[in-house]
Amino acid sequence: MNLGRVSNEEKLELCRKYYRGGFALLPFLWLVNVLWFFREAFVVQPYGEQQQIRTYVRRSALGLGLWGVALGLWVGLFQSQRQSWGALGDYLAFTLPLGTP
Repeated sequence: MNLGRVSNEEKLELCRKYYRGGFALLPFLWLVNVLWFFREAFVVQPYGEQQQIRTYVRRSALGLGLWGVALGLWVGLFQSQRQSWGALGDYLAFTLPLGTP
């Protein structure tokens, strides 16, 4: 989709949809929102809806960053503590290492 062919109101509505979609446990939409609307929010000449788009882009970037930190913490915790969790750690693991023979 070429954002140059879309009206400013439609840009705002699409940006809002991607922002809200990120809350449905789809942080990839926040990434798309940031990458797709960054120019519209911060580079092009000012227009009426730009301030709202800028707000959605900033919030999407914040949400994406928080998701990244949370995912990184979970991966680190799981990798370092899975064995000590016993059966729960085994149930959460997709594959189980066989250990040494």
